[in-house]
Amino acid sequence: MLAQLTRETVAAEQPVLTAHGLTMWGYIVLSALDQSAIRTQATLAESIGADKTRIIPVLDALQNRGYIERIPDPDDRRARLLEITESGRSIKNATQADIQRGEEHWLAQLSAGDREVFLRVLQQLTFG
Repeated sequence: MLAQLTRETVAAEQPVLTAHGLTMWGYIVLSALDQSAIRTQATLAESIGADKTRIIPVLDALQNRGYIERIPDPDDRRARLLEITESGRSIKNATQADIQRGEEHWLAQLSAGDREVFLRVLQQLTFG
């Protein structure tokens, strides 16, 4: 059931991401960067479960659109530190708001009690 719910969730989010000009990975990257301080590309990739070499085109696209900055790491010339820009935060917030409106539509099908239990269980499964 979780696999089916995941597929349906991704399918519902895709038009929202497309409308905002983001890919799923782009949105994931912006969300991760908005939740933490500057980090290296390798740390980011690990935290979001992406291969550090395959995430580079996503970072390139986000940087080209002005959504992130790559800053040389003063402690390691080979590394780059990532930071979300105000423009990146703005598009992430707008996308997130639209996604949450869609989620509200789904959650409205549940009774208040079921909704509370469902969200509590999801949080326990997601954050341990």
